[in-house]
Amino acid sequence: METTVAKPSSPSAGAAPARVPAALEIVGVRKDFESFSALRDVHLRVNAGEMLCFLGPSGCGKTTLLRIIAGLETQTSGQIIQNGKDVSRLPPNQRDYGIVFQSYALFPNLTIAENVGYGLVNSRARRADIKGRVDELLRLVGLPSSGAKYPSQLSGGQQQRVALARALATRPGLLLLDEPLSALDALERIRLRGEIRRLQKQVGITTIMVTHDQEEALSMADRIVVMNHGVIEQVGSPMDIYERPATPFVADFVGKVNVLQSVAMGDQRFRVGDMELQCDACSAAFEPGDAVNLYLRPEDRAVEHLDENTANRLKALVTRVEFLGGLCIAEVTADALRGQTLGLHFSLNQLHDLDIREGNTIDIALRANRIRAFPARAPQA
Repeated sequence: METTVAKPSSPSAGAAPARVPAALEIVGVRKDFESFSALRDVHLRVNAGEMLCFLGPSGCGKTTLLRIIAGLETQTSGQIIQNGKDVSRLPPNQRDYGIVFQSYALFPNLTIAENVGYGLVNSRARRADIKGRVDELLRLVGLPSSGAKYPSQLSGGQQQRVALARALATRPGLLLLDEPLSALDALERIRLRGEIRRLQKQVGITTIMVTHDQEEALSMADRIVVMNHGVIEQVGSPMDIYERPATPFVADFVGKVNVLQSVAMGDQRFRVGDMELQCDACSAAFEPGDAVNLYLRPEDRAVEHLDENTANRLKALVTRVEFLGGLCIAEVTADALRGQTLGLHFSLNQLHDLDIREGNTIDIALRANRIRAFPARAPQA
């Protein structure tokens, strides 16, 4: 039975204003496949006009969740509420969204204009209105003169633009993107992700994108939902997710990270090998003697303006340099770390100016305000 959120009566003086319904709300969604739980008690609120990315490894549940939102899968329990309306049991054609698949899914026997206008024809819109809307969308996606062509005459990136235009044709309230860039080559992916983000902002449509590509999520999303084994590990802005991971899984999965095994000493200090490290960003309370893993990004080091008062300073031996163009990775080790190695980022200019090369010793300091600490545990899948 379809339910809607009741409209509140006029508030009395001093009453708190009514909460504006979310563009989409996922309430306690669970999905079981026989004995396997693909999703477990998922709660999420999607704000109007934002771009949200579901990010996680294969099998984490992100695509299953998108398909449940679209009505292509039925949840075992829980609700999907769009703009205050419960759509949990509605079929796909009665839900207000457009969707873009990684395979484009264009009709090869229809022209580009006919593909874009397909949903409008089915809605029995007037022919002149359909033509005007199709022309508008083809201009919007940068293909104003391609209406008479067929999909086989376009590149993969152009076909995906057509699929995007088709998804927007009926002016849906929600846009769903199912790994839309995964079938494209690297350069086209970078180009198209910028265009999709620009278009999403220009149109102002609430968008959910599924991806396993961290760079896509970090560069495109307003917020990222990191998923693992059917649960949400963390929701936050790209900066929050990267700089302040809430769990060891998020720290490991998003971006590159170094992990140092340590023992807590109290007062945000940890022993790593023969060295004491200060961890100013540590928010968890550890008892002296607790086994702790310290996480720090490759860029979380200082190499200049160091003196005897600099915290977490050590001499490191460069054992390998990986040249990646403007950014290079140096693998270093130090006697004080007792065999634990670090991978550190340096610009090409720093590589030359500091003479960072294999066999050389350099002074570094690990940034105390960037080290994250989590209880040591078995490696996660």
